Amino acid sequence: ALEFIEFAVDGTKRMRKLIDDLLEYSRVGSRGSNYVECDLNEVLSNVVTNLEMPIKETGAKITYPEMPVILADVSQMGQVFQNLVGNALKFKGEKTPQVNIDFKENENDFLFSVKDNGIGIAKEYHDRIFIIFQRLHSREEYEGTGIGLAVVKKIIEQHGGKIWLESDEGKGATFFFTIKKNLQQQN
Repeated sequence: ALEFIEFAVDGTKRMRKLIDDLLEYSRVGSRGSNYVECDLNEVLSNVVTNLEMPIKETGAKITYPEMPVILADVSQMGQVFQNLVGNALKFKGEKTPQVNIDFKENENDFLFSVKDNGIGIAKEYHDRIFIIFQRLHSREEYEGTGIGLAVVKKIIEQHGGKIWLESDEGKGATFFFTIKKNLQQQN
C-alpha cells in the first residue's frame, strides 16, 4: 500500500509541475510584453542567486562579462537565462560544470551565447529540443517536462529574435540567441 501511495504522490507532483510549466508556456504569448530597460547584469545576478543550490552542489563556475542594458521584458529575460544555465547544470555529465555567457552587439540586434561543457546534444536533435514536450532523456535520467526550451524559444521570438545551438554529443553545447534592438517600449 505504501508503495502505491508513493507512486500516486510522485505522479501528482509530476502532473503539478507539468501544469505549472504549461501555464508558463501559455502566459508567454498571452501577456503583453513589457519592454523596458533591462540590465542583464542584474538579471544574471538574480539567476545565479536562484540557482545557488545546484551551483554549490555541482561546484559549477558561471562566468560572464559586463553585460548590456537592452530593451526587453525583464522577467522573460530572467526565464531565458535561468532555463539555459539551469539546463547546463542539469545536463553536466561527469564534469564540473563550466558555463560561459557572452554577447556581441550587432547593428540591429544583440547576439548572446550560453556555452557549457556538459553532455552535449547530437545534431539530429538540434531542432527537436525546441518543440514542446520533446525530451531526449527519460524522466529517470533527468527531471523535467520538456517545456523549458519551448518557453525560451517563444520568449526569444516574441523579442524579435532567433535561437539555435551548436553541439555534438559528449562535447558540451552552445546556445545562441538574438534580441532585436528596435523593440517598441511600452508603458
